[in-house]
This record gives sequence, structure tokens and C-alpha cells, in this order.
Amino acid sequence: MRNYYSTVILGVLFMLLSGGLMAQGLRISGRVTSSADGQPLPGVNVLVKGTTNGVSTDANGNYSLTIPNGSVTLLLTSIGSVSQEVAVGNRTVINVQLVEALNELSQVVVTGYNTTQRKDITGSITSVSPEKFKNIPVASFDQALQGQAAGVQVTQSSGTPGGGINVRVRGSTSISASNRPLFVVDGVPVEDGSLTNREFGGQQDNAFALFNANDIESIDVLKDASAKAIYGSRAANGVVLITTKKGRSGQKTTFSADVQRGVIDMVRKPSLLNASELLDLQREAVTNAGMDPDKQGLVKGVTDGVNTDWVGATTRRAIYEQYQLSTQGGNDKTQFYLSGSYRNEEGVQLNNEFGRYTAQFKFDHKATSQLSFGTNITLSRAKNKRVKGDNFLDGVYSGAIKSLPYYSPYDESGRLYAPGDDNYAGFPNFNPVGQAVLPRFETYTAKLLGGLYADYEFIPNLRFRSKISIDYNNITEDNFEPSTTAIGGFLTSVGGQGYGDFSNSTLTTLINTNTLNYNFRLAAKHKISAMAGFEVLQRQERSGNLQGRLFPSDDFTYITSAGIVDQGTSYRVNSGLISTFGEVRYDYDEKYLATLTARYDGSSRFGQDKQFGLFPSASLAWRISSEPFMQRFRFLSDLKLRSSFGFTGNERIGNFQFLGTWSSVTYSGSTGVGPSTLTNPQLQWERTREANVGLDASFFSGRLNVTVDAYSNLTDKLLFAQPIPQTTGFNTVQGNIGKVSNRGIELTMSTINIDRGGVRWSTDLNLSRNDNKVVELVSNEPIFRGYTANGVSNTNVILPGQPLGTFWGLKFLGVDPATGDAIYDDKNGDGRITPADGQVIGNAQPKLFGGFTNRVTWKGFELSGFFQFSYGNSILNLTNQTLLNSGADLQNNQSRKALDRWKKEGDITSVPKYVFQNTYNNYLSSRYLEDGSYVRLKNVSLGYSLPKKWISRYKLANIRVYVSGTNLWTLTRYSGPDPEVSTLDGSTVSQGIDFFTFPQVRTVIAGLSVNF
Repeated sequence: MRNYYSTVILGVLFMLLSGGLMAQGLRISGRVTSSADGQPLPGVNVLVKGTTNGVSTDANGNYSLTIPNGSVTLLLTSIGSVSQEVAVGNRTVINVQLVEALNELSQVVVTGYNTTQRKDITGSITSVSPEKFKNIPVASFDQALQGQAAGVQVTQSSGTPGGGINVRVRGSTSISASNRPLFVVDGVPVEDGSLTNREFGGQQDNAFALFNANDIESIDVLKDASAKAIYGSRAANGVVLITTKKGRSGQKTTFSADVQRGVIDMVRKPSLLNASELLDLQREAVTNAGMDPDKQGLVKGVTDGVNTDWVGATTRRAIYEQYQLSTQGGNDKTQFYLSGSYRNEEGVQLNNEFGRYTAQFKFDHKATSQLSFGTNITLSRAKNKRVKGDNFLDGVYSGAIKSLPYYSPYDESGRLYAPGDDNYAGFPNFNPVGQAVLPRFETYTAKLLGGLYADYEFIPNLRFRSKISIDYNNITEDNFEPSTTAIGGFLTSVGGQGYGDFSNSTLTTLINTNTLNYNFRLAAKHKISAMAGFEVLQRQERSGNLQGRLFPSDDFTYITSAGIVDQGTSYRVNSGLISTFGEVRYDYDEKYLATLTARYDGSSRFGQDKQFGLFPSASLAWRISSEPFMQRFRFLSDLKLRSSFGFTGNERIGNFQFLGTWSSVTYSGSTGVGPSTLTNPQLQWERTREANVGLDASFFSGRLNVTVDAYSNLTDKLLFAQPIPQTTGFNTVQGNIGKVSNRGIELTMSTINIDRGGVRWSTDLNLSRNDNKVVELVSNEPIFRGYTANGVSNTNVILPGQPLGTFWGLKFLGVDPATGDAIYDDKNGDGRITPADGQVIGNAQPKLFGGFTNRVTWKGFELSGFFQFSYGNSILNLTNQTLLNSGADLQNNQSRKALDRWKKEGDITSVPKYVFQNTYNNYLSSRYLEDGSYVRLKNVSLGYSLPKKWISRYKLANIRVYVSGTNLWTLTRYSGPDPEVSTLDGSTVSQGIDFFTFPQVRTVIAGLSVNF
């Protein structure tokens, strides 16, 4: 460690010395921006023509240069831009706009605490432009990544508005720690995943739904060690950098207004039996069991006298609307951006709704030639009206699918049936319509994301930047279930007089980041940029909740009116991270590139013996196209070979798990404390070793661009509950055991197929394959996870040699044509079917996934189509264990697939015969495992921009009208409503389970954008 700090100090002294030697003569400065959009261009070579005296622009496009007195001309060059010469004259401030070439090499990419041009990247970084999702009504920026970036797998676990999104970058690296990437918005690591304390089935809320995706300027995904090691112990799962919009220098103040309105439907409804069909099936099952169906109350013409479509009764065609107004502008000294938006999205399920207000303000000011400062503030307020779903017995969608059509939601007077009524279905089905509209499940979330920075240039090209930021989140949950609902009126432990709970939580992250940057050149061909930084992060979580019951009536709905307030909790948790980091980039003649990166982290989440760790990386790149022997290949615009190697970490577990903790216990009416977990001072973060090889190629002046990456990542020291002898009084201790590997290949291709006669047709394609495998655990014994299953132990297993997300069950061999009974593989050969015959039956991870986009523009018209796909993954249709249960019970409706059941000897089918109370034919097996591959037309949009000659007289810059459709069509063999759902939202080991999960929604909108 002493050598590490010595290297940093010597590097700073070298930079100061170099700057001091050059700081003689006339000093000029300025900023280099793109002529296309006014954005700053980093890494541009600024040379005094005819000399070796020069510098490169920094992350903000700024440069400072000492020149000799007299007539001087500057030469500005950059691969991907047209070279430009500028006469200095008597000026000391020279701002230049460069014209970009057709290719993407001059695209500015955020690389962590810096920015650079794509031509200078030595790591693996994928960028997603807002142009790719501007017409898609995404609720959050993680949703905007779906199908847009190679190596990034995004799944929306349900169609619930404001619901959870699952993001994986190059696979899952951990078993029990988080596998979500680190999300950084304008330099601030922000809260991700779920914010609420209460689950509604397996579905969570989404913290990113608090951001307005229309405020995004760019999204950059850091995928290999070279790109993300600068974030050290938090980077193993990838890093997603979001940069929001800001004003541009030289831009007059402009205003933009955007309006969207549309309708929302389910992509597909489940196919269920009507009352008559279900009654025939139930009577057959009872008869096959040797019983009289009439004595079971299954009477033709009586039992099926009511035929309720519960799915139709609990869903609707919903309304979507969003409005935004923004303004931006600036000059050489000051730039600003201000926006406000309102979004409201009704859920397709009754009483389900998500509404959000946001405001964004960004201000940058250059006070002097040396000092700049600025601020950014994001404010948002959301109200989420939630409904229970998924695996809740009293869930709305789950209840609508399961409920028998023999019952009605309303009585003759139009009143909802409630517990205690004669025609109330009762356990386990209740009244799904009442479960939707009667409870109050309201979550109010407020967010403040703000930062203040100052940037000072000590000597030419030696800049110090300090930023203080806060991410503040306040979550209030207000829930009440009246006596007319299942919990408030049916559950005996509550008392039948209503149930309420109220909670409030605050999540606050404070972060101070300080960086020192220095760029310089040696001779004409050696370009060096160095950065050193120090960062302190502190996070605090506070939470408390109360629960009450026995309310005097359903008109009194808050805890203060509860007859008994008998449960409550509160807690506070602090955690922190202290870090130093550094990066050195070397560029020889824009031909040979090298990057060294390291971060040294100390985390409060680990024991004193393992609290600090070093995460280094190195990468090399060779621009082959710049070699003399390549000059004859005129069709080749750029060809660059990249390689990287390094280490990253994962510290995203609960706080203080290295400590031996105590908790309150009650014994014989007395309260005391007792041990709850064992100490482990050796606990440390997971470590991922990453290797990457990539190739970037551009052909025909940028009309064809191809990027290929291959990687091999190995994660060891997994944060895992290590089994220990129960004689200790404990079952497990938190430890570091096991290994997980991810290997894969990625392809990104973009083409400009036609660009003439006013017609431009472009295509984007990305393909990804990732092979995930558990390499090692404490033993080779299976570790079961997921749901408890009928006939075997659990639905999922963690097993060395198998990927995470592996399904476990009996192997289904078909239906015996002679008896109609299911045939299972007797794995152990003992002549019986028992849980010991359980085996691996499939896995949820796809073999290939990606996206495909085509965009055509012509005379103001723009048409785009975006397909997203997944291939080779399995889905466990656990819903069918209820809806295709072979007569195990008569309490649930059945899928239409049940009509294919075995009825008589000789029938060939995959559905066993229905026999009342026979559970053997309903064991969890590969019968419920289906191919989850799909191709989805994710979005089609058509827009038209009015000719400027029509609108210029009204002083309008642009008017654009458009229509857009999302989730319009899906090609899949999956029998359920939607192949993309996953009941246990965000789960790593139990992904790909469909258990009454609400499917995706289809959205059709019309929009109007006006710029003036």
C-alpha cells in the first residue's frame, strides 16, 4: 500500500513540474465542441502548427496552451472529426467547433469520472442514445436499456405500472448478494431496486421510476474491468452511467413542449374454462374418484347458473398521459437546463395507478478562465396505488385466474359481496373485484438528487474538481384493508374489523468526490492524461412502521382509530465507503493506447481484518488501421483491437453481517437479549477476475460499424451463508465460499443502408450470449431455493456445474395410454416416485438475447421498428400446477389445456386424467416447464416533422407529431399470457417462474413535440 501512495505522489509532482516548465509565453485557452449538437469534445489534439507544442482537450472539451509570441496557427485534429486550422491573432480565448465525420468515432462517451471520445476507448463500453427510446413510453431509464445494448439483459417482471425491472450486465456474478449493476446519475450512485418495505406478491416497485427518461442525454454501460474498475468494490455487476441534459454554449434560449396520450391493454389474457366446461371437468374428476358429483354440489344447470369472467371483471382499458416542458440555453460563460414533467399511468388492473411529478435543473458557469462551478437538482414526487398480485391468495390477478366462475362479484343491488355473505366464495378465492377496489394501498415517494461542484485550473491542463452530492428518498406507505376484504374481514387473527399499517422510511446517501486531472503531450505523438481522486460516501437508512386492527367501522381507516395497535418496528442503519482511485491513459500517435486504473476501497460492511481492498485493471488497444500496411484498404475507416484484464468487487449485502449480533427475546414473560448471528471478522467482498478481448471496426466512411467482444469472468469469495454444525446453536455463518463463472460473446452492428435522395435507412443489431455456471461451493450437495414443491423439495437448485436459475423437479415421461396416469423417471431405480427422484430439468437463462432496430427517414417522416428477443431459456409455468392440476382439488378454475386430458384407454396426450384429490398426477415435473423463447415487436413509431417554411412564420423551430405502439406482437411457444414475466422479481436463483404474474401491457400513444 505504501508503494501505491508513493506512485500517486510522484505522479502529481511530475505533472506539476511539467506544467511549470511549459507555463511560459502567452497563455491561451478555449473549448472545443461539436458543430452537430454543441456538446464538448474531449481528447481533441490542439497543436501549434509546425511544432510539437500541444495539448488535448479535457473531459469538458477545455484546453489551455502556452504559445510563443507572434503569429501562430492552431491545428485541431481528432479521428472522427474534420481537421481544422485556426489563426490565433491577438485572442487569448479561442473556442472551436469541429465538424464530425460520418462515423461514430467522435462520439463522446462517459467513462466514469471522465469522458473521452469513442476512438480513444480501450475498454468495453456500450452507449445508448435517447434517440433509441424517445418514442417509447418508458417509465424508467433501466427499462430504456431493454434490447438496446449488447451484454445487457433487461426483463420487466410484470406489467404493473412503476414495477420492478431486472437488469443483468454479462450475467449473474453472485448467489446471495445483489446482481444489479451500479447506477450512477450525473456522478452520483443512486438507490436502485425496491424502495418500499412491503411486497405485493413477488413484485417490487422501481426506484428509477422517479426519474424522467426524457431528461436523459446519454446512457453508457461499462462492462469490462478496464471500464469499470474505477468503481472498485461496487463494479462487479457492471456500471450504468446516466448523464442528464444540460445547456450548450452558443445556444440561444429554446423551449420544448411534449405531450403524450394513449391507451393500455394486456398483451394477452389467459385462456380459461367457462362455468359449463369447468363443471363437466369437475364432475368427471369426482366420478373418476368413485364419488357422486351431485353430492359434492356439482349440479348441472344449477352450479353453472352463473358464469363470471373474473379476468374481465378485474381489468380495464387504461389511460396513459405524460406532459413535459423544458428550456435550455447558454453562452461561453453560462449554460442552463430546466424541465418539468407530469406522468400518469393507469394500471390495467382496477384501482392500480402510478403518477409522477419531476423537475430538473442544471446550471454551469465559468466565473474566470480558471474557475468554473455549477449545480444540478432533480426533484420528483410519485404516488403509486398498488394492488396485491402474484402469489397472494387474495391477489387481484391471481384471484381472478383461480376463482370459480360460479360466483358473482356483485349482488342484485350492485353491492360487492364481502366475507360473511351467503354467496361469498370464501377461502381460497374471495372476491377479486372487491380485493381490487376496496383496500387502500398507497405509496408516496419523494426524491431529491442534487449536487454542487467547483472546478479550478491551477496551471494549464491541471484541473481540480470537487463535488458534494446527495441522494435523498422518502417513502411513505399508507395501507388499509376494510372488513369487506379477505384480510380485514376474513382472517381470524385480525379480528374481522379491518386491518391497517403505516410506515415511513428515508434513504439518504451523501457523497463527496474530489479529482485532480492533468493532460499533457510529450513531443508530438505522446499524449498522456492522468487522474487521481478521493471519495467519501455515507449512507443512512431510517424506517418505522405501525400496525393496527379492530377498527370501529370501515369509515375509520387510519391507525389512530384502531382499537388495538399491537405491532411496530423502527430502526436506523449507517454504512460508508472511503476510496482513493486513479487512472492513467497513454496514447502514442493515436495508434497505440494503454490505460491503467486502480481503486482502493474501504467498506463498513466488512470485518476489520478485511475492510480494505485494491481493485486494479489494465488495458491495451492497437489501432491497426493507422499502420502503413493498412493504407491500401481504403474501404476500412477504422480497425482497433482491444484487450483488458483486472479485478472488481461486490459489497452489496446487508450491513454489519461480519458482526456477532444480538436481538431481543422473550422468555416466561420477561424480555432480554440473545445471540442471533455469529461473528466473522474475515468477511470480505466478492471478487471478480475479468478478461476481455474486443474488436472495433468501421467500414465505408462509417456506414458499417461492428464491435465484437469476448469475455471470461470468474467470481470467487462468494458472500454466502456457510453451513455449520447445529451443535453451535446456529445453522449458518456469513462467509466467503464458492465460485461463479460467466463467459460470453457480444456483437454490435450498425449500418447506414441508404443515404441518398433524402432517404436514410439505418439498422442496429446487437446479439449476446452468456454462459453462467456455479463452479464451486462448500460441497457438491444441492442447495434448494424457490418455492416448496409438490412431490419434490423445491422448484430451484444451486448446484456446482449448473447455471444459476436451474429448475429442479421430476422428469415427466408422458401419460400412460392405458391408465391416464403420469409417468415419471424413477431416477434412483427403487421402484417408487419420491423426492429422491428429483433432478435438474432446465434453466431460466437464455442462450442468446438481443435487439434489432430499423429506422427510415424521408422528407420529415420517420418510421422505426424495434424487435427484442430471447432464445433458449425455460419458464416454469407454476400457474399450471393450479390451473392444470388433474383434479387435485376443485377450488380453482382450469386452463383450456385441461380439455386435452386423458379420458379413455388409448388416448395419447400430455395431460393426465382428472381424479379428485389425486395429487400424484400433479407433482412438480418437467410437464410444467416450457420453452420461454420469444421475439417481440417492442415498438413501432411513425413521426412527421412539419416543414420549417410552414412554421417559421410563427417563430417555431420544430413541430413533430407521432404515434407509437409498444409490445404490439409476440411470437412464442409459451402457453402462458407472457414469456417475459418472473414472479420473484429480481431473484437470481429463482428467476423465470410464472406464478399468477400479471403480463406485460400493450401501449398505443399519440404525441406532439413543439420546439420554439
